[in-house]
This record gives sequence, structure tokens and C-alpha cells, in this order.
Amino acid sequence: MKLPFVLAKKFVAGESFTDAKPKVEHLNDKKIKITLDLLGENVEDRETADATVQSYIDLINSIKEAQLESNISIKLTMLGLDIDRSYCKDNLFKLLEVTRENDQFVRIDMEGSDYTQVTIDLFKEAYKEFGKHVGIVIQAYLHRSKNDIHELAKIGADVRICKGAYSESKEIALQNMDAIREAYKEYTKILLEETPYPRIATHDDKLIEWVKAYTNENGIGKDRFEFQMLYGLRQETMETFVEDGYNARIYVPFGTMWFPYFKRRLMERKENIWFVISTMFQK
Repeated sequence: MKLPFVLAKKFVAGESFTDAKPKVEHLNDKKIKITLDLLGENVEDRETADATVQSYIDLINSIKEAQLESNISIKLTMLGLDIDRSYCKDNLFKLLEVTRENDQFVRIDMEGSDYTQVTIDLFKEAYKEFGKHVGIVIQAYLHRSKNDIHELAKIGADVRICKGAYSESKEIALQNMDAIREAYKEYTKILLEETPYPRIATHDDKLIEWVKAYTNENGIGKDRFEFQMLYGLRQETMETFVEDGYNARIYVPFGTMWFPYFKRRLMERKENIWFVISTMFQK
């Protein structure tokens, strides 16, 4: 049985671009930039992957037509990475050709640790061809990120740094929150010092205050980076960032395949679970 979308509406802007568009416009009016994220993952057949590529292309064109202040985020498993690497690369490059033609930007999202190496490899190949039009995500809790962040900073990559969203073993990822925060700080310093415009994704007040203090103490301008948060979480904080002169961007997910994303948001904080339960009894 399909679960009703009302359960996910706090975290997901709708099941279509038409649903999401007014939410994006509302946030743009508040001077908040957007990344639209068409939800889904692990496509297993070429027909669906081909349709997804076209959906991404249509999304790029729709953003331009609507004159939204937005780019897009993609998952390589939606482009057929589980089917064939070369096929996935062809799909990625097809999308990025349209992205470049429209002077747009695509963020390659990071998935579970089984995909980390191939995602970074494909990003590097895409970056050589498409440069400023493509970026990547690094998850601070992964042990391997210490090396990955240096390699990506060295080539001047556009990196979004986050804590990490998937359940990983202690052999693969840090488990202690204090240790994750310290890794996050270390990698953020590298990005701020060695890359043109880091994207700092966090809802953690300790990290937010640290970023503000570090950039202020080191003479790093507010226009040199941006704070990022997820749709449905702390919009007032994002509005305050803008008022204080910081760049702010909200990740706005939409689409019919919302359940895996919704489930991850629920698992992050118990407050999210109580919010969803309470909305079930509202008219």
C-alpha cells in the first residue's frame, strides 16, 4: 500500500515540479537560493534511467523558464550506475551538456559508501570537461574523506560538505558525534582555504557558530561560501543568515519516490517523528 504524501510534506515540497515551484518562489523572494532534488535512487533498468535523464533535462529547462534562483542535485544511481558505469557516464555527460548550454549547475550527490569511489571518479571526469557546471558532496564522517577532501581541494572542485546521511559501520565511518564534528571542521578549513566557494551543509548550531567565528577571525568574507540546509528544517535560521549578510541555500526535494528520503529524515531526529505523528491528526 502506498503511504499518503501528507506524511512527508514537512520534508518534501511535492510530488511534481508544479507542486514544488511555488515553494521555491516563496524562498527566492526571501533571497534564499535553492537546489532542487528530484527524489529517487538505484534505478535498475535502462528505460527508467533514460526517462530520469530526460526528467533532469526538463527540470533544468523548467528552472530557466520559471526564472528560479535554483540549480539541481542528482544521484548517479538514478542515471544507471547500477546498470553500467559507461552508460551512467554517458547519461551524466548528456545532462551536463544541457546544463552548460543553460549556464546551470549540477551537484552530484553522494550515496552510500559502496558508491563513494566511483562517484568521485566520475565527478573528476566530468569536472575536466564541464568545470564550474558540476560539483560533488563529501561526507565528513567517512574515514576516507581525509584523503578525498585534499584531492578535491587541489583541483579546485565545488564541494558540499555534510556530516553524512547513511548508516555505516565503524570500519567505514566515525560513530561519535564529537569526532564527526572535528572532522567536519578540519575539512571545512581546507575548503575555505583552498577552494573558491565551499558549500557548508549543516543544521548543527555548534558547527554553524564555529564557521562564523573561524571565517570572521581569518578574514574570510561572507560572500566566499554559503550555508545550506534541508527543506522543512529551520527556515527561520536561513532567513536570519540572509539578513546577516550570509549566502543561504535550501535543498528542496520533490518527486513520487519520496519514501527513502523521508525515512532518513525521520531517523535523524526524534522531533521529526513527533511532528509527522501530530500532522496525521490535523485537518
